[in-house]
Amino acid sequence: MSHTRPQARDLLADLARGREERVRHVESLPAREPEHADVPEWVAPPLRQALAGAGIERLWSHQATAAQVAREGRHVVLATGTASGKSLGYLLPSLTAVLEGRAAANGRGATALYLSPTKALAADQLARIQSWAIPGVRAATYDGDTPTDERRWIRDHADVILTNPDLVHHSLLPGHEHWAHVLRRLRYVVIDECHVYRGVFGSHVALLIRRLRRVARRYGADPVFVLASATVGDPGGHATRLVGDDVLAVTHDGSPRGAMTFALWQPPEDDEGSRRSPTTEAADLMAHLVGRDVQTLAFARSRAGVEALATSAARQVSAADEGRVAAYRGGYLPEERRVIERGLRTGTLRGIAATSALELGIDVSGLDAVLLAGWPGTVAS
Repeated sequence: MSHTRPQARDLLADLARGREERVRHVESLPAREPEHADVPEWVAPPLRQALAGAGIERLWSHQATAAQVAREGRHVVLATGTASGKSLGYLLPSLTAVLEGRAAANGRGATALYLSPTKALAADQLARIQSWAIPGVRAATYDGDTPTDERRWIRDHADVILTNPDLVHHSLLPGHEHWAHVLRRLRYVVIDECHVYRGVFGSHVALLIRRLRRVARRYGADPVFVLASATVGDPGGHATRLVGDDVLAVTHDGSPRGAMTFALWQPPEDDEGSRRSPTTEAADLMAHLVGRDVQTLAFARSRAGVEALATSAARQVSAADEGRVAAYRGGYLPEERRVIERGLRTGTLRGIAATSALELGIDVSGLDAVLLAGWPGTVAS
């Protein structure tokens, strides 16, 4: 729980009142002060102006470090906390490379490839780039929903292409001749949420990246890889195995963080010794929090669990709050997901039950409370 409305320990005490035996352990983390850094001198003027227009006058230290390493041509993995602004670590060098080429005589800048495990995350990054309205930067998403005519335009004209490993495997590499304009100028490859690529799936993606590097070299390019994750245990080792080359890990988080309180909550037993389900208990807690105007995100393991949690919580809140509780899971239409994501950011939705589709879907910051329905299993989770 964050330290916003109301104080986390006061909120936890209120939740536990009359059911103190359910709180098994409580631990708090203090607030963290920010570590600032100046925007590097090499950042292209149009990008610098766009950052200033978005209210970004200075960087956090880890953003500046990762951006500088990538600018120098070294592979880097940025492994800092959730909502710590990792995107700037790769957007500054990649967009600057695009703009520098645009300013050259031939007007053809570098290209950048952004790979993410979900369409929602790529759409989120595209919205951020477009919101800056940087003259000379042409960014587009290329996924299974992209119409055929738009795909052709993206291949021929886009500078920043946001896609996923599947499309690289099925479209870009088999038809690399059609992607010659992109591959010849490929300067940066971003692999977001890189912790997803582990086990058998990770082996497949590692081989895919090796194929991509070989094809890029055929066209005279040797891109820099920038990886990012908030939940990877061994960032340097994992990224090195994934890329097949040495990768520098940036792990010191310079972003500010409010104080947080963690609590292990155990559902009660009934007369027969059976415990109440975590989903039912989480629904009660979310309803109570939404009633206190505490913006809450509840993670459940399955799609069915998410729907049950959201439905149960919505039944328990007041009529005024019923429309402020929603479910988010895979299988929704893109338009439905965008509406929920917008409600979460603007605060009109106060309670969301979600699967990990949301965790990998959008950047989430400023939440008041997060519930994990069920034991997460690992520290990273």
